[in-house]
Amino acid sequence: MNALRQHDTRIPRRPLLWLAAALVFTLPPLFATLAPWVPGLLLVTIAAKFWMEPRGYRLRSVVWKLVLAALALGAIVLSYGALRGIEPGISLVVVLMALKIVEAHTAREFLFMVMLSWIICLCGLFLAQSLTISVCLLLAFVLLLAALVQFHRGSAVGDLRPPLRLACSLILQALPLIVLLFFVFPRITTGFRLLTPGSASTAGFSDELEPGSVEKLALSPAIAFRAEFPDGKIPRPAELYWRGLVMWNGNGMRWRAPSAPAILPHRQDAVPGQTLRQLITLEPHGGRWMFALDWPVAAPSGAARAPGDYLWSWQPITKPRRYEVTSVIKRGSQELSARERALTLEVPRGITPKVRELAEEWSNAGKPEAVVQRGLAFFRDQHFRYSLSPGTYQKNDLEDFLFHRRLGFCEHYASSFATLMRLAGVPSRVIVGYMGGEFNSVGHFFLVRQSDTHAWCEVWLAGSGWTRVDPTAIVAPERISQGLDSYLESSAASGETVRQNGFGRALSRQPALTRLRLAWQTLNYEWDTSVLSFDADAQQAFASEFGVSGVTPFVLALLSAILLVLLVMAVALGLHLRGRSRPDEVTLIYRRFCLRAARLGAAREECEGPSRFARRAALALPKESARIARIVEHYIQLRYAPSPDPSLRQALRAEVKAFGAG
Repeated sequence: MNALRQHDTRIPRRPLLWLAAALVFTLPPLFATLAPWVPGLLLVTIAAKFWMEPRGYRLRSVVWKLVLAALALGAIVLSYGALRGIEPGISLVVVLMALKIVEAHTAREFLFMVMLSWIICLCGLFLAQSLTISVCLLLAFVLLLAALVQFHRGSAVGDLRPPLRLACSLILQALPLIVLLFFVFPRITTGFRLLTPGSASTAGFSDELEPGSVEKLALSPAIAFRAEFPDGKIPRPAELYWRGLVMWNGNGMRWRAPSAPAILPHRQDAVPGQTLRQLITLEPHGGRWMFALDWPVAAPSGAARAPGDYLWSWQPITKPRRYEVTSVIKRGSQELSARERALTLEVPRGITPKVRELAEEWSNAGKPEAVVQRGLAFFRDQHFRYSLSPGTYQKNDLEDFLFHRRLGFCEHYASSFATLMRLAGVPSRVIVGYMGGEFNSVGHFFLVRQSDTHAWCEVWLAGSGWTRVDPTAIVAPERISQGLDSYLESSAASGETVRQNGFGRALSRQPALTRLRLAWQTLNYEWDTSVLSFDADAQQAFASEFGVSGVTPFVLALLSAILLVLLVMAVALGLHLRGRSRPDEVTLIYRRFCLRAARLGAAREECEGPSRFARRAALALPKESARIARIVEHYIQLRYAPSPDPSLRQALRAEVKAFGAG
């Protein structure tokens, strides 16, 4: 068969089917990250190959190969601006695979494509390691094994199950080694994640707030973080204000946070029994801000508490981070320093007279509490509207928003209200973070997405300190109490926004599908926290559960090598024992007869057949000649007959037992 394959000019069809199926499962991470034309080209060439191969067509011209390779390189440079980087590099590998598919025509080239496909599987892990992507790439790996099995068994095999069964068997045999190395292979810093330069997500808000900066995230399903409450104290949905950044410097509708905030000590004003402990798994966003419910008591390891009671990481968050933080529900006495008062009353330049007149009118109310109520009443009574697409505000945007268009998203209301409070003499600042989140009743955690991004205000009130004021709750109270999704549904039903797919939404609300979706979210969460985040600290904690603490990476590496050698030796011994031939019951009974005959003086020679031995043994043992003849006759029938009588086995056993007994 090997000689025939050397002269074969076509790739076997069935192994090619397995290879194509494997490449299809490598496409999800490619489509999610690379330029769309790159995985699209791979998909087109796979389909074209099945049309070309039966007809003997292939890319033969060297000139055309060079031209297509040059065009592919040019397209990659145009798509990414350079050939350096993880995405251009993977795109180059995928494009080369696509060109190889239309050029390959021999069995040797098929094996090369299988090897290159495994490289593409690894590249997919460099792009994403979510549970969905990992399952897809595992299936691709299994299908590539099946392609090799089908190739070496020959394409004439019609049943598709044996190659797939053998591939799965090989994976299962390797599973103990995979699990063993996962737990004992030394980790220096990171977990199982394949972190590459530029792989950190940059989704989410920034340290600058301006009209449109939050609304562009309103429909983003990307995950911002997940939060658990280990003590079981779960706040009401309206209390889920996840504090991110505090912005002190405002210029009307535009605010920004300090680039290098100061460091605050541990809080001393926490009221006993009024705390909430949270365990947060934060997705990478490229910034330094971390999140916690209002108001964090102390910063976790590797972070600090900045002025304004928000968490600031020492390093940019370029990989998922899991931390525990405690927040206070009710704060004790507070003081506002002269510097903070001056900073939070700083009036921006360029405020129009009409806006100043409005704020001065509110300041006549007297106490700051009354001024705040006057401001909230203004947003409630002047028919302001909450919209995901309020349009662009240009020159004099604050006046235009307050007196003319009166249409905006949360950042419009938070920034304008904070500016008006300062103009009215009330210290204020803007907070940007997240509001709400979806509670997963299966995994008992909150899933907070980028669409939950929110902006609100805080004002300083004597006797109360910094107090949260959310003008969005006045304009669109259902956005705060029910969440953005419910608000969009109600708005669509009333015709205020674009109506979404009602059938799809109704289908997703079915109890069975909801349960399935929550279970899948929980599996993703466990995969993220237990597998991908299994770093050096988690490995040390795992070792301490078995009474081993302070294990160094060198010891782990040595232990991994020893366990690997022992496992390989055990597998080799098992294969050796499995390969040894084991005689069946009939052969064992006949050997017992030969041993008894040898004790009686008729030893069987090694090369002597049963018939010849029977004749010689009958001459040596004339009293047992009849029984010897019956024993050998039964043995020959049981050993060589196409369908022997099953009762002969019992008869043979009885004759051998009686042989030499008398």
